Amino acid sequence: MHFIKTIRELMNIITLFEKISAPHLRSLGLTTGQFDVIATLGNQPAMSCKELAEKTLMLKGNLTVVLTSLLKKELISRTENPNDGRSTLIGLTTAGNELFKHAFPAHTKYLQPLHDQFEVAEMDQLRNELYAIRIKLEHYLTTNSIERNSNV
Repeated sequence: MHFIKTIRELMNIITLFEKISAPHLRSLGLTTGQFDVIATLGNQPAMSCKELAEKTLMLKGNLTVVLTSLLKKELISRTENPNDGRSTLIGLTTAGNELFKHAFPAHTKYLQPLHDQFEVAEMDQLRNELYAIRIKLEHYLTTNSIERNSNV
């Protein structure tokens, strides 16, 4: 029961952070998923969908929807991967880079008062504990043949 209570608390934190973050991102013309992709691609070379999914931690279906919307907004581009003809590379367009240069610092500034409520050591300790939980969950996935990005 302690495990479920802990996971529920983590989910509550994610929900609260979304409630704090999403209105500001909407004022910038982005959803949280779109911002996640823009922020991940900002100042980075183009990457495969697989790499992008791992870095954003989005499920494949959600990432597809977000990428489609960003393509329509002409904020990202898709190009054939020269190293693997079966995959494409996703990168920011000039407009996407300009949005990143504006939105990332604006959102960081927006979150600064929240950030200031926490001590660095407190966040380091929490991150280390969460990392330990993640490692155990990933180990469980690999030893129990559960697909990592399953919607189950």
